[in-house]
Amino acid sequence: MKKRLLKFIPICLTVTIINFGCAITQNQDKSSAKPQQQAQQVEENVYTGTIVGKSLKAKTISIEVGKGDQAKTVMLKFDDQTKGLDQVAKEHAAIIRYELRDKVKYATEIKLKLAKLPEGVNEIKTEELQELLNKHPDLFLVDARPEIRYGQSHLPGAVSIPVPLLKEKEESVLPKDKDRLIVFYCGGPT
Repeated sequence: MKKRLLKFIPICLTVTIINFGCAITQNQDKSSAKPQQQAQQVEENVYTGTIVGKSLKAKTISIEVGKGDQAKTVMLKFDDQTKGLDQVAKEHAAIIRYELRDKVKYATEIKLKLAKLPEGVNEIKTEELQELLNKHPDLFLVDARPEIRYGQSHLPGAVSIPVPLLKEKEESVLPKDKDRLIVFYCGGPT
């Protein structure tokens, strides 16, 4: 009887190891699947794209989502509870969260989608700029808006270098002194 039991011990150990190994794999698969499921849930009821239009009379906002042949325009309703409506501007990138009410999509929150700044570039607020101007009178202040906007109004001491010109002639329009502090400003989210 003992000999029969001894023969089954290696088989039992093998079966246990196989099962234990599979259990670890299954748990790892389940845990790695959770973030994907959560990410999908976070993205539900959200449109990211470019604002095409806004109608105060109809209380609707249109956003173009997707790119190229896949692009489509989606229209959503808004109401007095919609947050961020004052930030909506045609042709600006935005993120719109919405909810369904009687099968109609209502925007609940609208946020501007700002461009990511390159490494080594920092965003500063108006107060910080004022401090920099006071501490560094040799600061090179660049107005990156189109020339027509610069002509309408600009910060004192600012030089007009619209983005297309900067891309075309970077070396000739920026200061030769690489240690000189440079601050760019524009007319909004770019």
